[in-house]
Amino acid sequence: MAINLQVKVVTVSDGVIAGTRQDASGDALAAHLSDNGWEVIERRQIPDGIESVSECLIELSADFVGLIVTTGGTGFGPRDLTPEGTKLVLEREAPGLAEAMRLCNPKGLGRLSRATAGTKATSVIVNTPGSTSGAVETVDAVLDVLPHAVELVAGERPH
Repeated sequence: MAINLQVKVVTVSDGVIAGTRQDASGDALAAHLSDNGWEVIERRQIPDGIESVSECLIELSADFVGLIVTTGGTGFGPRDLTPEGTKLVLEREAPGLAEAMRLCNPKGLGRLSRATAGTKATSVIVNTPGSTSGAVETVDAVLDVLPHAVELVAGERPH
């Protein structure tokens, strides 16, 4: 039985929450994922911070079979705490996804990413950078394996 490819996109940005920045990376991710066969069923914008990220991911992953992609908060800024909030929630880390996402731009800023990836129950969670090109580029680096990952966490036996 094939599963629906559903995704929830979370923008983590104090600036977006304050209305001083547009949610360009969230818009770009949602469009890119939709163009690649994923149904975007929810979009959220939350402030930077460990608690805001962890609470949002717990809520979004409850009874959800699919992908959750965050954008923002993966760098070295003082409020860039998305990986820390994500790690509090993950039941199993997926370092191969995070590594592939960093390696997609080996000579660029991808090397500064602290993004993580993993699973919570039947959700696959990946962090992407807050830049529009970085968010799309890094999710694109693992887009081919994400449907299979979602099938596996859903309990399917596709192979």
